[in-house]
Amino acid sequence: MVELRKRKAPAPPPVVQKKSKSTPKAKESETITPSQSSTQKVPQVDDIIDLEGFGGEIETNDGTKTSLKKLVEESSAGVVLFTYPKASTPGCTKQACLFRDNYKHLTSTGLSIYGLSADSPKANTTFQTRQNLPYPLLCDPSATLISAVGLKKSPKGITRGVFAVDKKGQVLLRESGGPDATVDFVQALVALKSSKESVQDQESSEGK
Repeated sequence: MVELRKRKAPAPPPVVQKKSKSTPKAKESETITPSQSSTQKVPQVDDIIDLEGFGGEIETNDGTKTSLKKLVEESSAGVVLFTYPKASTPGCTKQACLFRDNYKHLTSTGLSIYGLSADSPKANTTFQTRQNLPYPLLCDPSATLISAVGLKKSPKGITRGVFAVDKKGQVLLRESGGPDATVDFVQALVALKSSKESVQDQESSEGK
């Protein structure tokens, strides 16, 4: 009598688990400390900067020692820094004059405007005087603050751009661009800020 052996059933194919698409998390503001800034941790919009020591010490074109923290404390609503490669050159002159011509509007919401470069106090004072600039020019020969805000070229040089931070240390703006673009970025920021303040005023009056 022939014994029939039962054939083993074929093993089921391995189950391939599909990777579930994770829902992107909403961006949370990140606090950037001075130690992080020194390791090239560039702050992004909505990040919170620890202003203590951020960017090191700089000076105004009249030779006054200062820092980003001090400039923010002295402002009404925050600080706007526009960076330029070299004082009194054509592109930088155009940029500085655009900020001059729009100065009243750009400061209408309490933001303080400063030009920032690696030029010497003497070069920046000459630049400010010749162009009749209504705002101070900041001298950062070691490019410590320029590097901290992510607008230093490698290995050397400065990227034309703009950086803005409010009283709480929150980054409002960080962009690079030509002379016109840097002013346009700040114009858009001011318009947004004005719109928010109008809504808040309206809600406040309606709540009374």
